[in-house]
Amino acid sequence: MGKFRDSVDAKALRFALGFPVLLAVAFVVSASLLRPDLPEPLAIRWTADGGASFAPFGAYVGWGAALVVACGWLVLLQAVPLNRPVLMRRIMMGAGLFLALFITTVLAAGMVGQAGLADARDSHVDAIVLASGSGAAVALGVIMAFVYKADRQWSPDDDRALQSAIARELDPELAADTIRFWVHARSSVFVMIGIGSLFPAALLAIAVPWLGAVLVLAAALAAAFLFARVTADRAGLKVLVAGVVPVMDVPAGAIATAAASDLKAADYGGWGYRHHGGTAALLVSSGPAVVVRKTDGGRLAVSGGSQATAARLADVLTRVAERARRSGPSSAAGQPPS
Repeated sequence: MGKFRDSVDAKALRFALGFPVLLAVAFVVSASLLRPDLPEPLAIRWTADGGASFAPFGAYVGWGAALVVACGWLVLLQAVPLNRPVLMRRIMMGAGLFLALFITTVLAAGMVGQAGLADARDSHVDAIVLASGSGAAVALGVIMAFVYKADRQWSPDDDRALQSAIARELDPELAADTIRFWVHARSSVFVMIGIGSLFPAALLAIAVPWLGAVLVLAAALAAAFLFARVTADRAGLKVLVAGVVPVMDVPAGAIATAAASDLKAADYGGWGYRHHGGTAALLVSSGPAVVVRKTDGGRLAVSGGSQATAARLADVLTRVAERARRSGPSSAAGQPPS
């Protein structure tokens, strides 16, 4: 996923995917408002005498909207890859915008030319709509080709990367004081959760569909709480359940000791996040973990994934805690020493 994001212009991709869809939706809405004044069926091809080929209203609008989206995507997406020449990408962006607008104009002109008629055989394409819409499509396409910045743009992510690189250059030990990893329960646990929820949910869905859906949702939440994101750096220890819900945030200065150990989840209340008395635990399974003792007497237990990861986490926490007590709050916050 990271390689894909580095190879495309994210802003151009969002525009290339979104603009044709929004334009098609606008066309469908406009056609629906005009529907009471249109004959049935609608003409889709004309000669000098009037309509020559016909299609139902739904087919005219549906296939027309699909044509706008397909042609818009086909051309606009050519401007997305970063490995293509800048000039080509700018031309494709302008051409894609023009093509989507021009197709919409032709469809609208054909529809407006039939408004108020009882028989589509007497209709002709509305020349005013076609001329004005085509002119606007050409103008907007040219403007887009000129204003689209196909060069790589500096972003907030680049600012953060630069600050991180500067910090590592000023303080070579910063990388050694940082560890991030995921922990999760064994695969057999997720298999049991799936078996214990999907089969009953399938039976319940026959009689009460919403109850089966609730059971599946509850199982998914239970499985999510057996994942955790563990981060330790000079700011301290942070643990997020499912990678999004913060359950532990311990400043480095509040850590007294940290030691790797093999723990049984049952001794701490079971799997998942547990808090009893002065002890908080996030254990996704029994096995390697880190026990942290706080300066206020509290205690934490966090799964370490493997013995090597647990040992490194304990080492990092011990080191950053000593640094925080020795160097003061600026170092504890993760700033490079002056």
